[in-house]
Parts: sequence; C-alpha cells; structure tokens
Amino acid sequence: MTDALLPLSLPLDTLAAKAQAPAPSAEELAKRGQIAKTAQDFEASFLAIMLNTMLKGVEQQAPFSGGEGEEMFKSFMGEAMAKQMTKAGGIGLSGTVQREMLKLQGLEQ
Repeated sequence: MTDALLPLSLPLDTLAAKAQAPAPSAEELAKRGQIAKTAQDFEASFLAIMLNTMLKGVEQQAPFSGGEGEEMFKSFMGEAMAKQMTKAGGIGLSGTVQREMLKLQGLEQ
C-alpha cells in the first residue's frame, strides 16, 4: 500500500467523528485568546528581566553617555525590546506556557 492511499484507508467512523466535532463557543474562544495574551505577556516579562539584568553591566563612555537620564530609561528600553522580541516569535516560552494553561482549563490544544 502506498502512502498516497493511506488517508483514504481510514475507517469511516473516524472521519465522521472529526467532521462532527462541535465548533468552539464564543466563551471558549475568548478564554483561548486571553490565555494566549497572558502567555505572551509572561514571556515579555521574563525577557525584560533577562535584558535588564544584561543591560546593568553596559556602561557608555563620554561623550556618548546619557548620564542619569540613561540610567532612568534603561529599564524602559529593556521592556520595549522584550515586547518586540515576543511579537517577533520570542524564544518559544509563550507556546509552552499557553499549552500548560490550556491543560489547566481543561481545553484541548
């Protein structure tokens, strides 16, 4: 038997079960959306902590130093970088967190 015929050889009751799966309710869709947002926020917070720790050791020399203003806004830069990194796909942490949160809510992936 070739691999091209494999999907056609599934039992009919298996195909019917997949076709009859109920559509998710509006409440479930809203819950999934909130879980996805929370997981991304968690990843952004994690990355911000990592970046801010890394940036603490970076010192600029005059005349390129921002002085006290630079020190005050360095954490904001770390947070902004973390949010952009998460939007671009992040490090994969949000996907793992999202899967675990869905399991805790009794929702399938």
